[in-house]
Amino acid sequence: MSDFARGSAKADNPQRFDSRSESAGGKVRSRGFMKKINFTKMVGAGNDFIVIDAAPGLNYKKLAMKVCDRTEGIGADGLLILDKSAKADYKMRIINRDGSEAEMCGNGARCVAAYIVRNKKPRKKLFTVETLAGDICATATGETARVQLSAPTGYQPDIPLTVNDRGMRVSYIDTGVPHVIVFVDGLEGIDVAEIGRVIRHHERFEPRGTNVNFVEQVNERLVNARTYERGVEDETKACGTGSVAVAIVAYLKANPGVSDKKAAGMNIRTASGEILEVRFDIKEGVVSNVWLKGSARFIARGEYYV
Repeated sequence: MSDFARGSAKADNPQRFDSRSESAGGKVRSRGFMKKINFTKMVGAGNDFIVIDAAPGLNYKKLAMKVCDRTEGIGADGLLILDKSAKADYKMRIINRDGSEAEMCGNGARCVAAYIVRNKKPRKKLFTVETLAGDICATATGETARVQLSAPTGYQPDIPLTVNDRGMRVSYIDTGVPHVIVFVDGLEGIDVAEIGRVIRHHERFEPRGTNVNFVEQVNERLVNARTYERGVEDETKACGTGSVAVAIVAYLKANPGVSDKKAAGMNIRTASGEILEVRFDIKEGVVSNVWLKGSARFIARGEYYV
């Protein structure tokens, strides 16, 4: 885990953003008129996050917009807050780069799972995490993490849309957050930011808006995907809930009429080049027991002052 210095450097292993910081987490300490937040930066298959423990007196919306800024902050796709839960082992909040709160984030959940295993030493190998989209199960070994997400809802294949005066057909599914899937012949020439932004704000998906995934089928077990993320408002290098959405829709598209299947799934090659594995069961045409697996790497830890 590499680190950088905020104010002063220290050549130890691992280094830290601020040489005075000796712990990860999110405790807030006063430093004159400023508050010190201990943080960990993590990357899940290309999605990067700032992870902190919950603490009183923090405005998470403002904090997310500051720390996630890639010029004047640390830089990340989102802020993840680990908190206590009254009904699960842990609670996770997800604040997007624009300050909005997301119901779910698959890669964020995997990073939090790895963070919990390293820093909280849970007594159970498989633990539960409360999210706005419902409770999920999670586990991690080293820098690989798996999460079991809520069953998808609202699947709608073959929706006609007009985008920039051009007709297209898309699919929709909610995997904790809304996703549109657009199948294309090739991803290289796609303007993900422009077309994704138009679909994200399309009246068909108001008032929530949607994430948008562009998908190229490679073979029956592998697809390439690029995602425009709501809340980040740009293309990201990976999207966990998007990969789950892509896997389910691609599998159902390739296997029309399937009613019962154990451990169905697809592998998703993200824009970062990393592979996310998605597995799920189908019983009487209903998808359940959805698992997302991939890397969750520790990049740095240190202090941030607000």
